[in-house]
Amino acid sequence: MRATTDPGLRVRVLGSVGVAAANGEPLALKGPRHRELLGRLVVADGFAVPVEVLVADLWGEQPPRRAVGSIRTFVSDLRSALEPLRPPRTRPGILVSAGAGYALRLPVDAVDAWRAERLVAEAATATADRAARLLGTVLEGWGGTAYADVGDRPWVQAERARLDELRSSAVEHRATALLETGRPAEAVRLLDTHVAGHPWREEARRLLALALYRSGRQAEALDTVRRARTRLRDDLGLDPSAGLATLERDILDRAPRLDQPDDVFRRTAATSERVVGIGSRARLESTATLLRSLALSGGGGLEAAREHLAEALRAAEQIGDAETTARLLGGFEVPSIWPRSDDPHRSGEIAAAARRALRTLGTDAPASLRARLLAVIAIETRGLRGSAGISAAREAVGIADDLGDPALRCFALGALVVQSCDRPGRAAERDALGNDIVTLARRHDLPTYEIQGLLVRMQAAGALANPAGAARLADAVDVLAGKHERPLVHVFTAWNRAMRRAEQGHDDAETQYRRAADLLDGSGMHGVSEGLLPLALLALRIRRGQPLDVDLELDDGDRSAAAGAPDGTGFGPYEPWVRPLLLSRAGRAEEARDALGRLTAPPPGLLLEALWCLVAQAATEVSDETTLVRARTALEPARHEIAGAGSGMVSLGPVERWV
Repeated sequence: MRATTDPGLRVRVLGSVGVAAANGEPLALKGPRHRELLGRLVVADGFAVPVEVLVADLWGEQPPRRAVGSIRTFVSDLRSALEPLRPPRTRPGILVSAGAGYALRLPVDAVDAWRAERLVAEAATATADRAARLLGTVLEGWGGTAYADVGDRPWVQAERARLDELRSSAVEHRATALLETGRPAEAVRLLDTHVAGHPWREEARRLLALALYRSGRQAEALDTVRRARTRLRDDLGLDPSAGLATLERDILDRAPRLDQPDDVFRRTAATSERVVGIGSRARLESTATLLRSLALSGGGGLEAAREHLAEALRAAEQIGDAETTARLLGGFEVPSIWPRSDDPHRSGEIAAAARRALRTLGTDAPASLRARLLAVIAIETRGLRGSAGISAAREAVGIADDLGDPALRCFALGALVVQSCDRPGRAAERDALGNDIVTLARRHDLPTYEIQGLLVRMQAAGALANPAGAARLADAVDVLAGKHERPLVHVFTAWNRAMRRAEQGHDDAETQYRRAADLLDGSGMHGVSEGLLPLALLALRIRRGQPLDVDLELDDGDRSAAAGAPDGTGFGPYEPWVRPLLLSRAGRAEEARDALGRLTAPPPGLLLEALWCLVAQAATEVSDETTLVRARTALEPARHEIAGAGSGMVSLGPVERWV
């Protein structure tokens, strides 16, 4: 059992055993037996170890007569070192008594070996680029042979072997990720030392040979394979694996499949440029598929894809072919789960182009093309007031149903989802739509839509007070996103986990929110990120009953939001509905009433209920009965939902509190 509260200590076992305080200063652990006991408790992974087991593991078959007393002394000394400020006669919080033994209660990231295991597991489902980063962090923090100063007791030997295998796996997985992301030279440097220390690991030699080949060192690559084959045959009497034998043949033949993925992509793109004429309809239509992949790739791809799509649309309209315009728009097909545009101006341009194509094509438009254009209109007008967007989405769903096209139906249902938050209390409807998307996507192998449907259901689970369901859905989403290289998805699941930490009252909720906010930087999702962290931290303080005059300084330093400042700095699009409460808490009741009197209803979105609750709270505090009745009337359909949790990111608690 691991702790959830982080005391700031850092325990090291990947190398010599030691402990550092929050400021990085090493803590004195007295003698070698103290380090050995601490190491043995780390191996237990947070579970209790009975005293008799500790005695046997520290002294073997012939322990001294006072071994139990010595264990208790060691425990007392360790407790003093780990919690030097703990008042006398108070329960220890780190090295605790548990049953007939003792347990180490620390969070995962407080012990380097535990953290390494977490990061390796996370890398297993991550994209290649993210896996390379995660595993780089693991290897940088590995200080040497595990438990280097603890001796050679059986438990130490078994744990060292396990951790050595973990490190080897991390090296080889990182090398694979480096090769997949076009960095063979880095992979060579990583694998050279690894192979020297682990000469029998055939996969390591295969990866080294491949990395050498992709670095332009074909002769060395071939020599690496042949030396591996010779060593296996002469020293162990084994034949090389099929993978190693195939690699040798491929190196001799200079097989194209050995090329870096990036090289294949560039050759294909170059061929396309030669064969497909500039300005041709085929070239414009194929651009949509490329832009869709770019938009889903993360790392600035979303913004770049939008910019290039706008250019492609202008080119299509210049040649005066409405059908090409329509196919370009419909082929872009990037699912969305956030009902606010990242670039309202560009969204307006795209929606207008879709409407023009519909008008020009008229009744001659193929039904599937018409449905896609309607879905595009619905997606690009999300978060705006009025019924045009939801009408377009419903019509698109109807056409997709008639055609029996599963991918088209998923696209249209996704458009309907982002249009289904125009009034409070619709989380159950969104959950049903998300379930329909998931069912269709799984039946017809549409992973991008399956991810979208799971995210929609994760958000809805938050609104419907089902945190366990949200947790299961977030885990399922991360596995799929890692498998299909959808890095932007992890932004939403990280925020969802931070929100659930806040709902459960964990002390680290604010830290988790700030880490999740870091993932938004450079994502291109401005419609999500703008004002979100200040709003989440404001909600967190309201839930905790804390004063709102706390500085909410963002870690990146380029924005700030003072929750107690009446101008609502940093709350972005949410500022008008936050400001009255801030004015009230600043003691400026009359200004708060004036602000409430001028306030329009919050726009459609997944934070609609949360904003109405903030309005209701401000109206209560300044005795504005008219606005309070207005807010309660709007919130009534959502009485049994969680305010803001339909976003999967921000939670103010049960709506019923304000109704």
